[in-house]
Amino acid sequence: MKITFLGTGTSQGIPLIACNCEVCMSSDSRDKRLRTSILIEEKGKTFVIDTGPDFRQQMLRENVKNMDAVIFTHEHKDHLAGFDDIRAFNYINNKKMDVYASARVQEAIRREFAYIFADFKYPGIPEINLHLLENKLTNVEGVDFLPIEAMHYKLPVFGFRINDFTYITDANYISDIEKEKIKGSKIIVVTALRREPHISHFTLNQAIELIEELKPEQAYFTHISHQLGLHEDVQKELPPGIKIAYDGLKIYV
Repeated sequence: MKITFLGTGTSQGIPLIACNCEVCMSSDSRDKRLRTSILIEEKGKTFVIDTGPDFRQQMLRENVKNMDAVIFTHEHKDHLAGFDDIRAFNYINNKKMDVYASARVQEAIRREFAYIFADFKYPGIPEINLHLLENKLTNVEGVDFLPIEAMHYKLPVFGFRINDFTYITDANYISDIEKEKIKGSKIIVVTALRREPHISHFTLNQAIELIEELKPEQAYFTHISHQLGLHEDVQKELPPGIKIAYDGLKIYV
C-alpha cells in the first residue's frame, strides 16, 4: 500500500502575507503545508481521505489520474471545501464518484453543495454516489477501512485503519475501546498541532504520549500549525520512531 501525504497543515498554519514568523519565512519546502489530506493506493485502487480547499492543487501536484472513492473524516471546511473539484474525475473516469461519509457529513455536503442535489442538474456539476459511513468495518472497492471514532473537542470524527496503517487527524481524545482498534498498527499518523494546549487537537507532547502508548514501528505527525516551529528543529526533538510528515511525503506499508 502506498500512502502520499497530500497536505500536512491546517488553516492555522497557512503562511500569511503579513506574517513574519520563522515558519512562514522558511525556505525549507517541508515548512510549506497545504491543508491535511492523504492519498491511498492499494490493490489497484486510489482513494483520498478529505478534500480540503487545496484539493485541486494537491491532485495536480501529484498528477493523480484516477480516483475510485473519497472518504471523509468530518465536515469542517478545511477538510471539505474542495469537494466540488471531484468533477474532474467524473469526466476523466466517466462515472460517478463514490463518497463515504457519516450522516452528519452527508448533511453538510447536501447543505454546502446543494446544487449537486437540485432537481435541475446543471451540466458539469459533480456526480456522486453517497454511502453512509458508520463506525464499523467498511469495504470500499475491495479495501477494508476500519473507522476509529475520536473526539475533536465535542465533535465525533473518524480516523481510519487500513491494514497495518492508522490515520487520525483533528482529534484530542480517543477512548480505550477505539484505541484497541489501533493497536498492532505498524504505522500511525496523528495530529500534533502545536506545543500549547488546544481545545480540539493533540499537542506535540500529547501526540508523543499517544504514540508511546500504542507503540507502532513508525509514527508520523500531521495537521501541523506553524506555531509548532520549523520542521528541522522539531524533528530533532522527537523520540526515535517518530517523524514530522511533510507535503508530498510517500510511505509504503
